[in-house]
Amino acid sequence: MSELRWPFLPGRNIHIQKAEGIYLYTKEGQEIIDAAGGAIVACIGHGNERVVQAVARATRDTTYVVPPWLTPSREAMLEALSDWLPASLSRVHCTSGGSESNEAAIKIALHYQQAIGQTSRTEIIGRSIGYHGTTLATASISGHPGRKKGLETALPPFLEVETPYPLRCPQTHNQGDYYVDQLLSLIEDTGPDKIAAFLSEPITGSSGGAIVPPEEYWPRVREICNQYGILLIVDEVMTGFGRTGRDFGFQHWPIEPDILVGGKGLAGGYAPLGGVFAREEIGAAIEQAGYQVMFNTFGAHPAACAAAGEVLTIMREEDLVQGAHLKGEYFTQQLHAAFSNHPHVAEVRGKGLLKAIEVVANRDTLERFPVATGLSTKIVVNGLKKGVFFYGGGTGDVRDIVCMGPPLTIENAAIDRIVEVLLESVDEAIAAA
Repeated sequence: MSELRWPFLPGRNIHIQKAEGIYLYTKEGQEIIDAAGGAIVACIGHGNERVVQAVARATRDTTYVVPPWLTPSREAMLEALSDWLPASLSRVHCTSGGSESNEAAIKIALHYQQAIGQTSRTEIIGRSIGYHGTTLATASISGHPGRKKGLETALPPFLEVETPYPLRCPQTHNQGDYYVDQLLSLIEDTGPDKIAAFLSEPITGSSGGAIVPPEEYWPRVREICNQYGILLIVDEVMTGFGRTGRDFGFQHWPIEPDILVGGKGLAGGYAPLGGVFAREEIGAAIEQAGYQVMFNTFGAHPAACAAAGEVLTIMREEDLVQGAHLKGEYFTQQLHAAFSNHPHVAEVRGKGLLKAIEVVANRDTLERFPVATGLSTKIVVNGLKKGVFFYGGGTGDVRDIVCMGPPLTIENAAIDRIVEVLLESVDEAIAAA
């Protein structure tokens, strides 16, 4: 009998025996600060007993119930969500994670346009840097070449527009206009009556490394979508539920989406869960047309909903969103103190407790290190040796990005240690390059 292989593709494997608070503990007893919150997931930290007990109760009481039916844990989650979601987003659909949620959001947008008689609207716009999931549709619309490799011939076509990337914008002034004008040209060249929706992250996640767009970008995008009848789908899988110092990332601008996608922080890593939240008129039109919004078998699993309800409640009780804002400001200050004059760090960026640095060969020219250098991987490995886990970001030409998204419960002393180790890890990786 053959030996079972985990993971599917071999690589450097670490055996985590226990996780508690902001720390991971290896089988060998090493303590690691989880500066990445796993994959920017662990919002309230690891091992919270209240969440553990809530999951246990839900598992004991209901184990599995088909997703459309109500259970006590689903009702509790909806009650908690009502304190988070904008009043305009009244329709809720739950999945098992972010990929399924973005897939569902795309389908809902297409269903809606068909339901209101806009039958020619079949195109979805994505962006050049971004990540929305592992299904064929979400992988295709993602601006993430690394995760499309080997699948190119099978991926359905989508429209693509350039992601706002202020650091590398060829235009020093009116950067918002530069990126918005490209979107406007794409819409007009394609034909507005062919476009169903625009899907994007409010702040570009790990694929770009916490890239914050120019201030005027999102208000103008919202205006354009309104003008042309295009649904705005905002992917908040990474940025949502307090991560950026607001309930949702889009709230850094005076806009609201038509469809909001959540995941990761929704259940804080205690169980797999994603959510799609849409305006009432979208749900009503789909309902009237007789279309189905099909559930995934394990979507809205009672245990996962119990975890989400408790996580969202704890975040409110402990004011962790405001905490993410204040600690994020401190984090930014410490990162700037360490890297503002560093010859190989082009930028410190992000909002709240979603942070990243971009490492370059030459700060003045923004020239990148050769791909073969594998710099971000070396930085992550160096950090692990010193007891801090960073999240390597970037894709394709966007590389040598190091992301951080620790639990929102982190204290300043741990932030200090993260910055200290990051500086050491960067310098050591560059010296060995």
